[in-house]
Amino acid sequence: MPTPTARLVCMISGGGRTVLNLQDSVDRGDLDAVIPLVIASRDCAGVERCRARGLNVQVLPGDFSAAKLAAILTEHNADLACLAGYLRLIPVPTGWEGRILNIHPALLPKFGGPGMFGERVHQAVLDAGETESGCTVHLCDDKYDTGPIITQRRCPVKPDDTAETLAARVFEQECIAYPEAIRSVIDRLRSETDA
Repeated sequence: MPTPTARLVCMISGGGRTVLNLQDSVDRGDLDAVIPLVIASRDCAGVERCRARGLNVQVLPGDFSAAKLAAILTEHNADLACLAGYLRLIPVPTGWEGRILNIHPALLPKFGGPGMFGERVHQAVLDAGETESGCTVHLCDDKYDTGPIITQRRCPVKPDDTAETLAARVFEQECIAYPEAIRSVIDRLRSETDA
């Protein structure tokens, strides 16, 4: 563990763009990984988008127990679980500490927590008068957006920004940050295995 080509189980609740970005990174050869499963918390645009890319998608509404999540990850021989706009709090199963990642569209610890997702985050950044925003990739723990930070990427907030224009600029950084963070975690896991 991890396998020579890392196996990523991705989890979505919305448009699926983050998973498609990861698949783009795989297709370009920038990320040595496969995505054997995408879990959707509800029927959403991302379900059809991911299926259109040939990905295996299961819609699994409701909350997961730690045991159920562990069983799904084990069944798909996953190395990592990657939350990609997944809006439900998940329990981190025993043995999966440090192996479940999330990407958040702000510079945590600011603008995180329950209810802080999508355009709500960007509007909160604008309302606070911030001059900089960006994205954060972190390891998941048992709360929203509080786990150890792996990486952050920054971008300016422009005076004429709307939540939509800021979101687009932040997403450009997300497209770089998530594959980088996944590579770093895979490298860490491999070095721990080799030690």
